[in-house]
Amino acid sequence: MAPARDAGRAQALRLLGGIERHPHALAVLGPAMGPAGAPSHAYLFHGPAGVGKRDIAMAFAAALLAEGAEEPEAVRGRVLRGAHPDLTWVRPSGAAEMLVSDIEEPVVAAAARTPFESARRVFVIESAETMNEDAGNRLLKTLEEPPAFAHLILLSDRWQELLPTLVSRCQRVRFDPLRAAVIADGLTDVEPSRAMACARLSLGDARLAARLAGEEGAALRGAAEGFIRAVLARETAGRPWQVLLAASRAAGTAAGELAEQELAGRLELLPGRERKRAEREGLDVRRRSERRARRRTLDLGLRLSELWLRDVLCLCEGAPEAIHALDRAAQLGEDAQGEATARLREAIELTGAARLSLAVNVNEELALEALAYGIEAL
Repeated sequence: MAPARDAGRAQALRLLGGIERHPHALAVLGPAMGPAGAPSHAYLFHGPAGVGKRDIAMAFAAALLAEGAEEPEAVRGRVLRGAHPDLTWVRPSGAAEMLVSDIEEPVVAAAARTPFESARRVFVIESAETMNEDAGNRLLKTLEEPPAFAHLILLSDRWQELLPTLVSRCQRVRFDPLRAAVIADGLTDVEPSRAMACARLSLGDARLAARLAGEEGAALRGAAEGFIRAVLARETAGRPWQVLLAASRAAGTAAGELAEQELAGRLELLPGRERKRAEREGLDVRRRSERRARRRTLDLGLRLSELWLRDVLCLCEGAPEAIHALDRAAQLGEDAQGEATARLREAIELTGAARLSLAVNVNEELALEALAYGIEAL
């Protein structure tokens, strides 16, 4: 058993790039790989966003589908390009949740059909925690009685929000947050203090750190910081939340345009009878994409505002080594002068509550306005 286990571990290190940073994931997936491996029918990859779950899921799917093939490298290449018929990758189509239609045909029905080319079929479900109850119950039936050739990989940033019955039927694979230094090293062509600040502000999410280090992320940081600094200074007459709202709307517009481009590419391949229906569905997808991107960007803006308040509190408490925004130390110091720690703590609570309110579809502008006046009145 030991040689086979060692061989699986070596193959995992070779094929699953970045898994060496996640000892638990390596310990679980290593024995599943290679001719002597015994992969589970269902895995739950869980951990913070941006730590590599998606990339490792893709590479693991490629390894499963390539096993036993005459040209395994060619098969892996097709999987990594998203061009293998036995890999199904599912993302939520709803604005805030995964719908039954996302699961019913692409996973539940497809899992009952034999593979096209490989000896297996692999289904990867992103943001699994967003499944509504109906979608989760439909998937549960497949997890309870899966075909021998089917393997499902659920990806989740917040696995505690999944239905317990789904979690209990999956082998859990934990991905740990990346250290800030590791993330900062990956931000090339970025000034070191800014790279470290983006890494710390990302809270272990490498993709988010890269976004914050880019042009759009820098603008969002500026909008969030400008908003919360104006509120702390009780300078709300200029409605500083409008800059945050503008950034979220711009993100929504960009997401909608991308969804429209993807739809246009699909429409070219459809016969005329199906094109009208696809166009109608595409409009709904665009609206949901816009809304999802707008809400996520606004949530990120409030999260950055919350972290700014926390950094100011750290300075007030004499803990400068704990701040996230290292490249804004001077501005944080200005805000800390004469600030009351009790007010900062209450402001952090109010900002967190505002973030939660976005999940229940409140009016975004009213939520920000209420937050600004609430902190101002403290």
